[in-house]
Amino acid sequence: MKIKSAVFSISSPSYRLCPADGRPEYAFIGRSNVGKSSLINMLTGVKGLAKTSGRPGKTQLINHFLIGSEVERDGRKELEEWYLVDLPGYGYARTSRASREKWSVMMRDYFLHREALTSVFVLIDSRIPPQRIDLEFIEFLGVNGVPLSLVFTKADKESQREVQANIRAMKKSLAEQWEELPPLFLTSALTGMGRDAVLGSIESINNSLRQ
Repeated sequence: MKIKSAVFSISSPSYRLCPADGRPEYAFIGRSNVGKSSLINMLTGVKGLAKTSGRPGKTQLINHFLIGSEVERDGRKELEEWYLVDLPGYGYARTSRASREKWSVMMRDYFLHREALTSVFVLIDSRIPPQRIDLEFIEFLGVNGVPLSLVFTKADKESQREVQANIRAMKKSLAEQWEELPPLFLTSALTGMGRDAVLGSIESINNSLRQ
């Protein structure tokens, strides 16, 4: 998959106000400060598309970016369009209780009722052992039948031995509840690691939707 264009479309406070054109949506979410904006910018190749911030909890709405990607089918190059959705991070303790409750309702409704939602990419910080809040969120998606993949971020920040140990620990924790683990990707926004794998996964799902 080759990204040809990536532009901001709309920010919405509710799934009901999201685009109604039916294009497939791939949502990205993770704990606050997991490196989501940097990863989105790396995947799309557009610096500053998603706004990065040193202040966790900056993303507050459901943000849609319209992606135009070039794919090859039957020897011909075609342009297909889909949405990359930047969702608010979870687990930021300094937000008010009212804000956390509002976020919870907005996100639950989006995941359970958004028909265009095709898959969720859950971002996990590869530098640290499994966190309960991540495991609980992954379980929520699994119990409700929401397709997902795990994207381990910041893989360039620690030794590969430590990164792999954290990934093994996550797999072990998930195996207690999951018969089959979701797809896993190892990424670095700095080096571009994992870009082709994540985009290739999206391309594969898009292809399956056409059949």
